[in-house]
Amino acid sequence: MILFFGTRPGKKETKTLQNVECTHCQQTGTLTVTCQPNYAHLFWIPIFTLNNVKYAECSHCKRVYYKEEFTTEMERALTT
Repeated sequence: MILFFGTRPGKKETKTLQNVECTHCQQTGTLTVTCQPNYAHLFWIPIFTLNNVKYAECSHCKRVYYKEEFTTEMERALTT
């Protein structure tokens, strides 16, 4: 019997954070958060989520903030 298993990235979701300031260039409303889950799959069917890759990028200065670098203001804007 042959089993096909592995990991595969899921669908990317993006969200623009309105009224949140970039701490690097002090521009407001330029941050875009991208979330992409990674799934474990069996026979190309996703079974469970392994992790979520989450980062924010400023469209003005191109600074990238990883999940560990999010400010409380960024986290608050993501949950609303």
